[in-house]
Amino acid sequence: MAVQGLDQTILRDPALFYWILIPISVVMILTGILRHYATVLMSSPPKPARTLLESRERLSLIRGVNLRNNASGVLTSEGFDARKEYLVNAYQDGSFLKDPENRGQPPANPMSDPAAMEGMMGMMKGNMMMMIPQTLIMSWINAFFSGFVILKLPFPLTIRFKSMLQSGVATRDLDVRWVSSLSWYFLNLFGLQSVFGFILGADNSANQMSQQMSNPAAGANPFQPGSDPDKMFKSEAENLEVMEYFSVLDGIEERMLHNWR
Repeated sequence: MAVQGLDQTILRDPALFYWILIPISVVMILTGILRHYATVLMSSPPKPARTLLESRERLSLIRGVNLRNNASGVLTSEGFDARKEYLVNAYQDGSFLKDPENRGQPPANPMSDPAAMEGMMGMMKGNMMMMIPQTLIMSWINAFFSGFVILKLPFPLTIRFKSMLQSGVATRDLDVRWVSSLSWYFLNLFGLQSVFGFILGADNSANQMSQQMSNPAAGANPFQPGSDPDKMFKSEAENLEVMEYFSVLDGIEERMLHNWR
């Protein structure tokens, strides 16, 4: 068993760095770039609203999200309270619904709506673009690079990181700082966002994290196929009700004097 406080040394072939670590990193980066351009080619632009009532329904929900995100920087307390009261009452009353007579009824079957079917196909394409390349890469690593220890991290870690950094290396005595080839794949999978942002720009489709964190555009439909707009309006009303106003200018005098000291 490894003794705490002693530096554990493993004799490794230096070629592992060139034949395992670099190929996995390069393949992950190239796969992310190809996924980005494939997603751009396969994605269809969001369809605009067909009627004014549908456009108002979409933009009204985005208006509440923008109020929560940007009120602290552009609005006074009185302006925020007025907009908050108006939106909360309108959300709860269903004033922004394009079909208020269908309020309270279950959502329509998305299989019968061509627009909803197209949205579901777009989501399926995005999931396939994420799952298929990762499955192939993981199978490739398991077939050729399974069981190799390729590098040692230069900083200490707790024992809780052992299962994450040493996947595929079934040993109890190995120091937690050693990283296996399969764990290097997972580290690249979740740690290349900054690389993709540098190569492809901030708004890229190379990883699932950027897609989950992206906000809906003004022209996009914030309602997913099969969703109930009335429930989403009520949920947004609850979010606004519990929100407390603050301004980015609060305490600005003290902060400026503190910095000037």
